[in-house]
Amino acid sequence: MFLFSPLEQFEITLLKPINFFGYDLSMNNASLALILAAVLFILLFFLGFHKARLVPGLLQYSVENLYVFIINVITQQAGRKGLRYFPIFFVIFFLVFFSSLLGLLPFSFAPTSHLVFTFSLAFTCNLAFIIIGFKENGLGFLRLFTPKRSPIFLLPVIVLIELISYLLRTFSLSIRLFANIMAGHTLLHILASFVTTFINAHLFLVAFFPFLLILGIIVLEIAIAAIQAYVFLILLSIYLNDSFHPSH
Repeated sequence: MFLFSPLEQFEITLLKPINFFGYDLSMNNASLALILAAVLFILLFFLGFHKARLVPGLLQYSVENLYVFIINVITQQAGRKGLRYFPIFFVIFFLVFFSSLLGLLPFSFAPTSHLVFTFSLAFTCNLAFIIIGFKENGLGFLRLFTPKRSPIFLLPVIVLIELISYLLRTFSLSIRLFANIMAGHTLLHILASFVTTFINAHLFLVAFFPFLLILGIIVLEIAIAAIQAYVFLILLSIYLNDSFHPSH
C-alpha cells in the first residue's frame, strides 16, 4: 500500500461491514483505531497495577505518577469539587493521547486528526458543563455572562460577547487538537515522500537528511500528542470550574 496524497492517510475506509438487526455496526479504520486506543489504555494500567508492590517498579511508578498528575491538574483548576468528574477526565486524557499516538505508526489512522471526532468530544463536554452549571447554580449560572461592575448601558453588548465566547469554546477545543495532529502527520508524509523519491533516484546520501528530519519530527509529534492531551485536560478543568463558580 502506498499513499499518493498527504491527505489520503486521513480517509475513513470500510474494513468489515457488519449489520446487527438492522443497525450498521460496520468496522472502519477510525473505529479500529479507537478500539486500539482503548486497549492500550487498559493494557497500560493493567500492567502498571498488576501485582502492585509497596516499593513500585518503573512502570508502576510511572502509572501512579500519571494518576496523581491528572488529579493535581483537576484540583488546581476546578478544586476538589472537580474530582467527582475525575474518571471521565482521566479516560478523555488517555483517549486523546493514544488516539494521536497511533497515527504515527505506518499506514495507521489518528482519530484526533478528524474534526468530527474532536468536535463531538468537545461539544459533548461543553454541553455537560452547561448542564452542570445550571444544576449547581440554577439561574445563577447566567452570571457567567454578566461580569461584575459592568456598565448598564454596555450590558447587552457584553452579554452577547460573553455568550459568543462561551459557545466558541467547543470550536477552539476541537480545532486546536485537530489542526495540530493533522498538520504534523501531513508534514511526516511529505518528508517521507522525499525520502522515497531520493531512494528511487539512487540518491541515498541525499535521502539521509530528510530521514533524520523525520526521526526528529516523530519525537516532536510524540511530545505534541502528550501536550495536546494535557491542554485538552486543563481547558476542560477550567471550563468545569466556570460551571461551579460562574461569577467573574
